[in-house]
Amino acid sequence: MPNSNHTYIAIMAGGVGSRFWPASREARPKQFLDIMGDGRSLLRMTFERFLKVTTADKIFIVTNGKYQAQVLEHLPELSDNQILCEPSRNNTAPCVAYTAFKLQALDPEANIVIAPSDALIVNETLFADNINKALAYTAETDALVTLGIAPDRPHTGYGYIQFLGESGNDGIYPVKRFTEKPDSETAKSFLQSGDYLWNAGIFVWRAETVLKAYEQYAPEIYALLSQGMTCYNTPEEQAFIDEFYPQTPSISVDYAIMENAKNIYTIPAQFGWSDLGAWGALYQESIKDESGNVINAGKAITEDVHNSYIRGPEGKLIVVGGVDDLLIIDEGDVLVVYPKSREQEIKALRGKAEEMFGEKFV
Repeated sequence: MPNSNHTYIAIMAGGVGSRFWPASREARPKQFLDIMGDGRSLLRMTFERFLKVTTADKIFIVTNGKYQAQVLEHLPELSDNQILCEPSRNNTAPCVAYTAFKLQALDPEANIVIAPSDALIVNETLFADNINKALAYTAETDALVTLGIAPDRPHTGYGYIQFLGESGNDGIYPVKRFTEKPDSETAKSFLQSGDYLWNAGIFVWRAETVLKAYEQYAPEIYALLSQGMTCYNTPEEQAFIDEFYPQTPSISVDYAIMENAKNIYTIPAQFGWSDLGAWGALYQESIKDESGNVINAGKAITEDVHNSYIRGPEGKLIVVGGVDDLLIIDEGDVLVVYPKSREQEIKALRGKAEEMFGEKFV
């Protein structure tokens, strides 16, 4: 196991989860919801998963400033300095850079895992083993490591990583290129070629290594946030971030760094992963009844209903009959009934609801 004294985890929990509308709202997004129905929010599940890798005092959460109180509500173990509050949503590149600067100021040898707050991991022991393997590698090497997921179907909703399988070193392989979400035919060809992995958005690197990459490939972000070196982990940090962070370009870490850097490696992993990006993924990962339905409601009667996802509030009886392949999401003030096959339209529907009826329903 790598030296966990220098191991830090940064969980990204600032998104709004618009494809999980109407359950995920601006005021309480999906990372704070008990989506799996086991009594824990996705954020809490992610936090507990990383306790297999390091201690609670080394786990940091990067979120939007408006969610600071909710983070503490779900993770009372954390101190205020472990919550990085972004004043604006500028995608993942500024968020990762801010984290790296802050943790490097805390510990010049910081070895960091960056992970989303809303993924489902089935085999948490295997997951921890993969993370520790990556940490051991990055502790000794100037490498940017990503965990790639061995694909089991031609998924068009994920980015892909092409790796050089013949030049691996103890299960760690150089990355040839990153590819954004492909169309169906391209995804099929990726699956057949055998050298493509799903991009899970889980990264491991030393703060020093990734900041060198920012200096080279994202100099604007580096120049803005490096001015705060004397402020990080002090009472002045938030004022500095509030002023300079919104000036950073809105760009993903994949575009800014991973598609440009040469020292990128991947570990092909098979720990049972889903990014739970939308209702269909949740349906896929949930236990179904004999009719193929997933029912996450206090009281429900279904007659001749198949392959549907039904969610309703406590204390409300939901009666559904004669339908197949539907999403039925009742959040009290918003009811969505929509074909499961068209779940990708929900994000746009949320925008339409806001446009027509204001912020109250989003």
